[in-house]
Amino acid sequence: MKLGIIGLPQSGKTTIFNALTRGHAPTTASAGRFEVHTAVVDVPDPRVTALSEMFKPKKTIYAKVTYADIAGLETGSAKSGISGQLLNQLTQMDGFILVVRGFESDLVMHPNGSVDPKRDVDSMLNELLLNDLIAVERKLERLTDERKKGGTDKALNEKQTVLFNRLHEALNNGAPLRTLEYISEEVKELASYGLLTRKPVLIVFNMSEGQSAPNLELDAPSVALQGKLEMEIAQLSPEDATMFMEEYDIKELSLNRMIRLSYDLLQVQSFFTVGEDEVRAWETKRGATAQESAGEIHTDLQRGFVRAEVVAYEDLISLGSMHEAKSKGKLRLEGKEYLVKDGDIVHIRSSL
Repeated sequence: MKLGIIGLPQSGKTTIFNALTRGHAPTTASAGRFEVHTAVVDVPDPRVTALSEMFKPKKTIYAKVTYADIAGLETGSAKSGISGQLLNQLTQMDGFILVVRGFESDLVMHPNGSVDPKRDVDSMLNELLLNDLIAVERKLERLTDERKKGGTDKALNEKQTVLFNRLHEALNNGAPLRTLEYISEEVKELASYGLLTRKPVLIVFNMSEGQSAPNLELDAPSVALQGKLEMEIAQLSPEDATMFMEEYDIKELSLNRMIRLSYDLLQVQSFFTVGEDEVRAWETKRGATAQESAGEIHTDLQRGFVRAEVVAYEDLISLGSMHEAKSKGKLRLEGKEYLVKDGDIVHIRSSL
């Protein structure tokens, strides 16, 4: 799971990145300079801790989320389509965290002269949309040229033309491509195009202490954070951080909250494998089958899938052991079409 942190210069993107990752990336990079800071963060999950205490494995591995602080996306970036290193980074992301400035500062000037969260949200989302519109128009031009020249797969050309005309209509109407529904064949077709508005977006309002979130109507989920304060807390020792949070009445660090929001954004859930060697959390899409989830562990397990032994986390914890879960009928054998649930403990039986 990889999320790109984007936003206008001076919005506090790197401050939010440091708060999420407990990092120390410099927050004074020059506007327009292309930089990427990346960090991999353990997903805090008390269920992994409890399972580790039960099985006492040699290794305990939490699920991971990668955050990338991507500089360089500004108003006007996509006039002819985003290109080069920036587009390459953006297309690698599973989704975006769009940081929007809500704080006032006489020392840090806003690049557009004033703080206006609605304007900045619209500006950044329009940059992504314009990039996709240009890419789709170029594809339609190529399809037209192929038809004129002949010698191409006419059926494929027709299918692609219908699909990309539908994308063009949505983008022309200001609708991001994630709002459309796709059949599996179309999803595979579009996978290599790196269209940015197909990716989900979480809007983060970076506020000063005591500020509340702007009251805006948005087409994407949003959250308000006190970025500078939370960055300072994230870089303290656990003991000092606890005292600081109590003083400022902060119930929870942004790291935990943002990871939950990231899971919701990407429609991801966790399942677990357990044993004496390793207790591990794995990520899989919500609604994924047992066979599809087996592929998250290893492609051989997916190809050779026979059955999955499954027990719910709550049942295993309440009964105290895998032996008790089996004797009480809570350990089940499931087929490849079983839909894995959040918190399932899964053991895959494979023919390979």
